[in-house]
Amino acid sequence: MADSGTLLAFKAGRAFRREGTNFVDPSPAKGAILLRREDDLLHLMWKNRTSNEVEEDLILFPSDATFLKVSQAPGRVYVLKFSSSNQRHFFWMQDASSARDEEFVNNVNGFLMDPDYEASWGSSSQPSTSTSTAGASQSSAPSNFQATPEQLAQLQQLLTSAVGSGAPPHSDVSLNDILTPANITPLFTSHPDLIPTLFPHLPPDLPMPPSPEVLQRIISSPQFRSAVSSFDQALRTGLLGGLVRGLGLPEEAGTGIEPFLRAIQSQAESERGEDSMDTD
Repeated sequence: MADSGTLLAFKAGRAFRREGTNFVDPSPAKGAILLRREDDLLHLMWKNRTSNEVEEDLILFPSDATFLKVSQAPGRVYVLKFSSSNQRHFFWMQDASSARDEEFVNNVNGFLMDPDYEASWGSSSQPSTSTSTAGASQSSAPSNFQATPEQLAQLQQLLTSAVGSGAPPHSDVSLNDILTPANITPLFTSHPDLIPTLFPHLPPDLPMPPSPEVLQRIISSPQFRSAVSSFDQALRTGLLGGLVRGLGLPEEAGTGIEPFLRAIQSQAESERGEDSMDTD
């Protein structure tokens, strides 16, 4: 199986069991849980969002662990339990909203159960415990998204055209609100030069030469929507600063949705200014 890089990332802090008791105390340190596949092994990492250092790196084997809510603990506390040992690792959700907790938990357990699992978003029907693994093979919106410079560049090109002339982005905006088929499709007509630049980043089995019709099918597919959702969530963790520098964007553009969109908008305005000077 090929390495897949970062599979999942979301904001979460660590919690620790009080010695000699069953009480769990959350640590205030800001962090994120990352699931990565490296050398065909699944790693669950906890990364400190202040120092940007990985402080915990656990290697997980299929069906050996589950990620469960701690019903006895107040708040949004979860435990990573192992069937092969008595290990327990506690975490607490740090996103301001709990609306997507179940999605994150479902996806964590999907990866823990099945090496070939693909993240699914927008559905709460998948089980979040080890009592069933049906969801692992029934994902209706698979995501192969990896935060590579090439794919970031692809999204950047679309976003530059989609938001470059719009109003400043609101803090509650999501990339799925912007990268809709209705917003993207007109770009292929008004900016035909986008098509050949995007095509090298798309699946190799697509027909050649690239056409607006082919790209229309791609941007309307569940796979594309899931990839956008995955990138949206990765940005919300605030951990993409190093990657966006490769796009010529400031590091702070990788710390959230609004900073990323503002940086894209600023870059688009700068490029339009340069084009205007060239034609004077």
